[in-house]
Amino acid sequence: MATSETDIRRQKLENLRGAGKDPYPNDFAVTHTAARILDQAAVDPESLGEEGQVFSTAGRLMGVNRFGKAAFFRFKDRTGQIQAYVRRDKLPEEVFALSKDLDMGDFIGVTGPVFKTRAGEWTILATDLKLLAKALRPLPEKFHGLKDPEKRYRQRYLDLIMNPEVRETFVRRSRITAGVREFLASRDFLEVETPMMQVIPGGAEAEPFRTHHNALDMDMYLRIAPELYLKRLVVGGMERVFEINRNFRNEGISTQHNPEFTMLEFYQAYATYEDLMDLTEEMLSSVAADVLGATLITYQGQEIELAPPYRRISLAEALARIGGVAQEDQGDRERLLEIARERGVTLTKTAKIGKILTKLFDALVEPKLIAPTFITHYPVEISPLSRRNAQDPSVVDRFELFIAGRELANGFSELNDPDDQRGRFMDQVRERDAGDAEAHFMDEDYVEALEYGLPPTAGEGIGMDRLVMLLTDAASIREVILFPHMRNADKGSR
Repeated sequence: MATSETDIRRQKLENLRGAGKDPYPNDFAVTHTAARILDQAAVDPESLGEEGQVFSTAGRLMGVNRFGKAAFFRFKDRTGQIQAYVRRDKLPEEVFALSKDLDMGDFIGVTGPVFKTRAGEWTILATDLKLLAKALRPLPEKFHGLKDPEKRYRQRYLDLIMNPEVRETFVRRSRITAGVREFLASRDFLEVETPMMQVIPGGAEAEPFRTHHNALDMDMYLRIAPELYLKRLVVGGMERVFEINRNFRNEGISTQHNPEFTMLEFYQAYATYEDLMDLTEEMLSSVAADVLGATLITYQGQEIELAPPYRRISLAEALARIGGVAQEDQGDRERLLEIARERGVTLTKTAKIGKILTKLFDALVEPKLIAPTFITHYPVEISPLSRRNAQDPSVVDRFELFIAGRELANGFSELNDPDDQRGRFMDQVRERDAGDAEAHFMDEDYVEALEYGLPPTAGEGIGMDRLVMLLTDAASIREVILFPHMRNADKGSR
């Protein structure tokens, strides 16, 4: 039976232990990152050279070029890659002997001065070398890398090691999230946290995940949205609040959907949905400028300008002008059902006009909205938490933002009339009883909170995963979630 690469590495591990060496020590002090060393070399090369400053840095060994009594070791840390020159006459004999047994993927610590090679590359001349962690499995073959999406998502750690552009995506994701936080904090919004497990899941039309609390002996739900709790805080006098956290919806998996996803929700007292459209334009353009250095981006080959102003058009106008559904037909249920059949749009038998209109919009209009576009004035029957429009009570003061053919944000002036809210909840209960698993639950405690008084307020939710997709040119949501949900593998769920 052939000896595997892992077997060879395990034997090296046992040899180290047999010689009294710890293959996983934790006593190496890093003084500089790779990037900091290279930056200093660029700015102050006079301080370097064999008689110059001594550096200690560490990282994962990614390449080895051995020749005779010397070798070049290329290794990387969180900031980048650097190389070390290992020479027998510069190291104790046992240390040089150790260097010959190092493998790709091992973590090493290197100490020494920095010099420039004949090829012009700044390099650490190793005066000390230490194994910091032995890698027992070989990395994927360098030339082909790690390309299989299934393996990349299930073993994201390998994806991050082998594909630098993947790591850059998640670095950028962190900067985007930080940029959103800074933007809202600078406008006096307070970041808060609300329950992930809720007795009544509310704030969105979605099927929840159910769980059970043993100590309380009661069923609970993973939240589908933080909305109703955030608005309770506004009732309590916290006039500007936001939360960036996870939501859970028991729905399908696609390039745009993951059952566990990150949402930004924020609420502002004494504001309208129009105020939030202005704020959203400012926030997205500001974050893009900070993270990318520009507001003109390219997403999947299409140029998109994120600087304001964005187009604003009502749902009825969009259906007529872009989707080809005449406005005179939009109040005729039978005609809408006929159009849906003609266009291949699937509907339930009991679907009301508001639901039919939005399904037609999803199929006929949404894919065509490439440039940032606010769609406004949604039917009241599909917007149970939104304030009715003063001029046309059949619609609400609501918008959804679409960019690159997909929804990015949903916002509205909040319904703060407790009697109207109770009636809307009752309509949703009837929808649920009729078989709509995504309809809202009745939430008497939330209605009671409204009875204490919710000031005029506007609120909005932005899908952070989709925002990151947009700003990293990612075609699939799985590319921007570190550990996306997947079916069980042969070795079990990961």
